[in-house]
Order: sequence, then C-alpha cells, then structure tokens
Amino acid sequence: MKAIVIVPTYNEAENIANLIDKIFSVDSNLNILVIDDNSPDGTAEIVKRISEKDPRVHLIQRPGKLGLGTAYIEGFKYALANGYEAIFEMDADFSHNPEDIPRFLDALEDADLVIGSRYLTGVNVINWPLRRLMLSYFANLYTRIITGMPVRDATGGYKCFRAEALKQIDLDKIKTNGYGFQIEMNFRFWAKGFRVKEIPIVFVDRRNGVSKMNKKIILEAVFLVWKLKLCKNFKCL
Repeated sequence: MKAIVIVPTYNEAENIANLIDKIFSVDSNLNILVIDDNSPDGTAEIVKRISEKDPRVHLIQRPGKLGLGTAYIEGFKYALANGYEAIFEMDADFSHNPEDIPRFLDALEDADLVIGSRYLTGVNVINWPLRRLMLSYFANLYTRIITGMPVRDATGGYKCFRAEALKQIDLDKIKTNGYGFQIEMNFRFWAKGFRVKEIPIVFVDRRNGVSKMNKKIILEAVFLVWKLKLCKNFKCL
C-alpha cells in the first residue's frame, strides 16, 4: 500500500532527523509528512534540508502553535489529496517505535483503523511516573464506560487509517486537540461501523524534549466523551 507517516512537531530538533532515518530503515517505501508549528528550535529547517535531498520527505510549516488535532487534519487532507492508501499518525519523540510499522500495515489488511494499544495486553508503558500512568489508564476506562466504544486505548496517538474509510469522515467537523482528538477519531470510525482493530505496542516515554500535556487537553477529553455519546444517540456525528 502507498503509505505516509504524519509527524506533527513542535520543538523536536533533537529527535526529527533520527526519527526520519529510523522510519526509512524499517521501510524505505514509506513517505513522511512533518507538520511543524513554527518551532523556535529550528525543527522545520532540519526537515526542509532533508526534504530538498529526499523526495520521500514532505514538510508543512504553520505560522504558530495551532495544536495536534489541527495538524493531523491538515495532514489527512494532504494524504488524501495525494493518493495515499495508508495514513499513519506517529509522535516525533520516539515514544512510538517505528519498527512496529509493518505490523500496522499487516493488520490494516482486514481493518479500517489500526490502533497501537498500550493497554491491550496489560500495561505496556515504560518510564512514565505513576501519576501520569494512572491518569492515562483511567481516562481510557472512563472513555470506554461512557461511550460504549470497545477500545482499550482510545487516547493513544500511534495508529494507521485506511484512506478509503478516512474519506468518509467529515474532517471539517473535528475541532478537538490532544487526547480529545484521538478519542473523537476513534469514536467516529466505530460509530460509522468501520472495522477498528487494536494491536499491542510498548510505549516508551520521550527520549528528549518536553511533553505537551496540559490541563486544558485533559478537560477537553473529559467533556468530549459525553458530547460524543449524545451525538451518537441523536445521530449528529
């Protein structure tokens, strides 16, 4: 399948070149789209230099820090417009292992959305403080109970979409960011009856840089699940 890996960045200069190299070492046929939110550390300049020599690497530079959700929406639209069949989400900080990419593509053979799950076979998270781990685990439990969506890791950001299914999602309706964005995308796929599959991954906390998690992102996800539940009941998705 013609596949692209979308990587949103903000201050990932320490990681991005190594990540690009690692992805291509796993599968040289992949394309990579970096969407940079005007990183002051020069992330975009690094990617631009690489893209000038390697046509598999693409860059979208945005004027400011506009958020994870809007970055992925822009990336999805780019991927769909350019004929990609499999569309990945991946973090830039090596918390998602590029070596799992072939497993996602295999799973996509009989699925429309493949989610890399930290909680499918126990708790597969390395180097997170207990408070962060408990927040993530119970956020996913809360989401599953409220929405009824049978996904154990609804907030994870390592996943792969089949383009034919993604085309049927109205991307302009999605306004959420962070955890909320991941929950909403999963929910919309599930609510439309698409095939959603989880595969186990091991999540390793970032090697370098600073986490973008904040209270606003958490609160957005808390209220979002009730909105999605109501929208499904009233068929307003």
